[in-house]
Amino acid sequence: MKTLYLDHQQSLPDDLFDQTELQVLSIGANQLSTLPDDIGNLRKLRQLYIHDNHLETIPDSIGNLTHLEILDLGHNRLLSLPDSLGKLVSLQFLYISDNQLTSYPQPLATLHNLRYLGLTDNQLSEIDSSIGALKNLVELRLYNNQLSILPDAIGTLSALRELHLMNNPITHLPESIGDLSELRILSCRNNSLTQLPESIGNLSKLTQLDLRANDLKSLPDSLYELPKLEKLDLRWNRGMQLSAGLGDLEARGCLVYYPLV
Repeated sequence: MKTLYLDHQQSLPDDLFDQTELQVLSIGANQLSTLPDDIGNLRKLRQLYIHDNHLETIPDSIGNLTHLEILDLGHNRLLSLPDSLGKLVSLQFLYISDNQLTSYPQPLATLHNLRYLGLTDNQLSEIDSSIGALKNLVELRLYNNQLSILPDAIGTLSALRELHLMNNPITHLPESIGDLSELRILSCRNNSLTQLPESIGNLSKLTQLDLRANDLKSLPDSLYELPKLEKLDLRWNRGMQLSAGLGDLEARGCLVYYPLV
């Protein structure tokens, strides 16, 4: 696999985009403010890392890179993504964390092979229902945004194993959360949850549930029946009514971190 790492450079080689046999290219941390249209010449790329630059836009020509499996756009200044990104149907890992996105990127709807999606540290206020098309998604990271609600379509992510929602103003989880039959890790720390849906008891493979720093006063009875739960963190939920069901969880080997009462 032909690979070229050009991180932390003063400038990029003049002939970089003539190297059409490249399969892995990293041009991170180069203070790039624009990405040349010629990036679309590198049609054999499988991995592209453009992290830690100053990019506000990505050229439409990115859609030519239909063999890409990994794309790292993290730590830039992106306000949106081009529609052509939706042509990257081989993409499995997409990192868009720490940018300036205010709306969910619509081109993601056609990326049916995605396994990892990182949208953390943006300014997203909602997630579009089109996220339900990502049937192969295994890990979804949405923390450090401005989300107050999740779409019901989140429940159609049948392969999802990890859902990270920390540091948002989410007020409630949809009932469809209980349809995530493969979910192992659910992190909701530092949100504004006042209750959990009864359907959370359907998450039969859940091993870790982080509910720290919310406004929960009680838990649904179904939660105490989760058979695989290994860690339940309830700290910083003031005034929560504690149920004997927590003792049942502990008896089955679950580590419970109790809130201040």
